[in-house]
Amino acid sequence: MMVSKHFNYIKRKEMNGPSAAVIRYDESSGEEPKVIAQGKGYVAEKILALAKEHDIPMEEDAGLLENLLDMDLGDNIPPQLYGVMAEILLLIEEMERNY
Repeated sequence: MMVSKHFNYIKRKEMNGPSAAVIRYDESSGEEPKVIAQGKGYVAEKILALAKEHDIPMEEDAGLLENLLDMDLGDNIPPQLYGVMAEILLLIEEMERNY
């Protein structure tokens, strides 16, 4: 069950620093997308820096991020988030084709 949360994401980010979650998805493996890393503050800064360093596509979605941060590492993404995940995966695929 997803809970709708209303909050001032920009203000929270200013107070707590950045947040980040990493999802692994390999369409050819048939596995569901999984949360493989997550963090706030310093850990998030390191995750974001590594993603930039390795040209890993990033997407900012406050609602999705909040849900991913509530999950345990190694958890499969729940079906309730598949719509948002599909949009992000399509965006990443388009970005990869254009670069």
